[in-house]
Amino acid sequence: MARQPVPTGDHNKAFGAALAELRKARGLSQEVLGFEAGLDRTYISLLERGQKSPTLDTVFTLCGALDIPFSQLAMMTQAKLEEVHE
Repeated sequence: MARQPVPTGDHNKAFGAALAELRKARGLSQEVLGFEAGLDRTYISLLERGQKSPTLDTVFTLCGALDIPFSQLAMMTQAKLEEVHE
């Protein structure tokens, strides 16, 4: 049986939840993460609330600022997405 498509908003919310959790685990404020990534704090906030979709370049920039591999953020986002659809 084929999987049902996941609404885009769910992807954004899952990504945002993963980003916020990783940021907080490192003891960073949105402002500090934004500074490290060269992004505005308000944009970080919008990402964390699932109100914006980051480009792939932005995702890799955030991973660099958090000092994590892309795969870690991707796996965490997938886990958050599965939580939403349980």
